[in-house]
Amino acid sequence: MRLELRICKHCYEGDHGNDQKTAVTQDMVACAEQVREYKDLIGLDALYITRVTEGDPGGAEALDVIVASIEGDQVALSDTQLVMEDGDGNMLVYPEPKDILQVLTRNLNQIQEQTRQDVDVKLSPEGQALIA
Repeated sequence: MRLELRICKHCYEGDHGNDQKTAVTQDMVACAEQVREYKDLIGLDALYITRVTEGDPGGAEALDVIVASIEGDQVALSDTQLVMEDGDGNMLVYPEPKDILQVLTRNLNQIQEQTRQDVDVKLSPEGQALIA
């Protein structure tokens, strides 16, 4: 199984001025980095973290799935999503930050069961509120 977390680089760095989105985006990356560190314990082949900037054609680094929606009469590509590919090539896409955090924290819980290492990630209050 492979995973790819795509996030807006500007949200991650706080350039948009939305502190809540920045905190949640940073939580997602912190969780993904921790999962990637211990991925072998839960049978993941790879976990990619891609920081998307404006003008990137969807931002796919490894898994070519792009979430889009229609806003008014324009197609808008999602710059935040978690893409999972199983061993059979099936794709699951999570475009909502709440779902992304839940999937990543569940992976951390599975890892915690396999090791004596402390793999917890201290989530921001905004991230905690999303998955509560």
